[in-house]
Amino acid sequence: AWVSAMELDHDFLNTPPMKTVRFGGSVTDTLMKFRQGDTSDYELLKHQLADPDIKDAQIINWLQELRSCLSQLTKDHEQLVHAALRLPWLGRSAAVVEEYMAFLGNLVSAQTVYLRSCLKMIVSNFTPGRIVIQEGNVNISDSDDNDEHLPRNFDLCHQALQMIARYVPSTARFLMPILCENFPFVTKSSRTLECYVHNLLRVTVYFPVLRREILELVVSKMLKLDVSAPRREIEDAEENAAQQQQSGGAQDECLFDMEDDDGIPRSPSGPGVEISVMEHPVAERLDVLMAVLLAYIKDMCHSNGKCQGCCGRTKELYRDLVCVFDKLLLPTHACCHVQYALFYLCSFRVGLAEAFLEHLWKLLQSPSQPAILRQAAAGYIGSFLARAKFVPVMTVKACLDLLVPWLHRYIDSQDSGSFCDVTLHGPFYAACQAVFYTLVFRHRAILEGNMRKGLAYLQSLNLERIVMSQLNPLKVCLPSVANMFASITRNYQLVFCYTVIERNNRLQLPMVRSSQGGSCQPTDMNPLDSFFPFDPYLLRRSGKVIEPIYQVWEEPSDHEVKGHQKPVSTEEEDDFLHGETLQADDVVGMTPGSYESHLRSPSSVGSPPVTFLQRPF
Repeated sequence: AWVSAMELDHDFLNTPPMKTVRFGGSVTDTLMKFRQGDTSDYELLKHQLADPDIKDAQIINWLQELRSCLSQLTKDHEQLVHAALRLPWLGRSAAVVEEYMAFLGNLVSAQTVYLRSCLKMIVSNFTPGRIVIQEGNVNISDSDDNDEHLPRNFDLCHQALQMIARYVPSTARFLMPILCENFPFVTKSSRTLECYVHNLLRVTVYFPVLRREILELVVSKMLKLDVSAPRREIEDAEENAAQQQQSGGAQDECLFDMEDDDGIPRSPSGPGVEISVMEHPVAERLDVLMAVLLAYIKDMCHSNGKCQGCCGRTKELYRDLVCVFDKLLLPTHACCHVQYALFYLCSFRVGLAEAFLEHLWKLLQSPSQPAILRQAAAGYIGSFLARAKFVPVMTVKACLDLLVPWLHRYIDSQDSGSFCDVTLHGPFYAACQAVFYTLVFRHRAILEGNMRKGLAYLQSLNLERIVMSQLNPLKVCLPSVANMFASITRNYQLVFCYTVIERNNRLQLPMVRSSQGGSCQPTDMNPLDSFFPFDPYLLRRSGKVIEPIYQVWEEPSDHEVKGHQKPVSTEEEDDFLHGETLQADDVVGMTPGSYESHLRSPSSVGSPPVTFLQRPF
């Protein structure tokens, strides 16, 4: 990054410009004069290093001189060293780059006190350079998207980091705090965020010791975007845009070239043109980052186009992502999209999917875990089994063979006075709902091929005992899940749920829970704070990767819906179609305070990605 002219003192600005002529003595002489108390040449040297129009030959000359006296550049000369570090070396000739790299290597070897400064300089170039845009008294500057040197510049930054690490083995330990400090605000343009996250993930390739921390940093920032773009808001924004286009607004738009706040034309719209930009500005940023993260996961787990599911790198990435999942994703309520990173990774090998399910199962049945996390784990199990096309029926049945006996044992452990109580039996109810939800989606797969064997298996689960128990799980489950489960199980004469559902509706037992403000509020519609983490994926770019491995809701066949005592309403079917299983305004969430939405929705959306972002990591 160049030093702005505003950083130079007023007197220097009024002196004649020094573009090609060098003033003052050598660096060695200048340092000697400085020690003797004469700072004039020293100040002149700093100003010449800060010249925005400095030539390649001058840069090389200064760097060579500085390298010859590095032992003298102690902490006392911090300003001079920082001026040298700010030299515009990226985008310059190969000779400048080579000399600058040599300077960096020699500097950190001779004066390790400057290691952090060198790392900060490199990381500051992980995003495109800023362009200054002033509208009235408002500064709306953001990244310069037209720098054709970006791919080369980023490559050089990573070469520089690896070179420094060869001189200073502890580089990675000093680098991580700098990566955190320099992460752009999530309100920055999609392009800025995209480049920074892409470069962060590239760092994990040659500093694998930082992979877990970097993934944690990236996921935490993406979660802030995710919880700031609720499903309903994204759908409303897309629906409103579609309605405006249908109402003839497109004709008016043709009168002008529409640009966003970054000055970049929006994607064209109209017949035959695919629109990839999300209408919701926060969702647009999240979509871009999800595309980068999913591309990284694919590159890490594939070699020559083939999945290396059993290789060490894939297993290590899985372990790191699961740790990030436990720390950040599992406790975050109603996040819509970031968890699909793990969903995508598990699609590469059945073994990965089974390992994830086993991990969730251990969380669910562990009494040492907080009930709220056990409930969340159950939600992930049900949603994963229902939506993951890559999970075979054998694995679905294996999970049911763990869940259902656990439910029976739980019922056995209750005394005769037990009754429906969410606060006491939350994990039990969440596990019941996971079983019901899984069967709603996967009963056909269980039955197809051999109907008799399939029915015998479902009958062996003894679901009726669970439904009819005094704990009354249908009272707690979401109505959409309960009614669809009832319709399917009645059709196959497995369970007759409607008598229980109708009794629950008649009794209308109010269940209340304290809100964060201390007041009580009814939670009849969603007493578990249920949400299904793998509800339909709404982001367009990254969604192209998820679509082939995702099980959409299929309408029940005629023979499955005939003869219902209580028909399933269209609205309840829509819950499955659109993933509207949670009304965030009606229930108390468990989103940590750090992820509460405090973001102002920016109006700008980033620029389209360029080809270098599709390069292998």
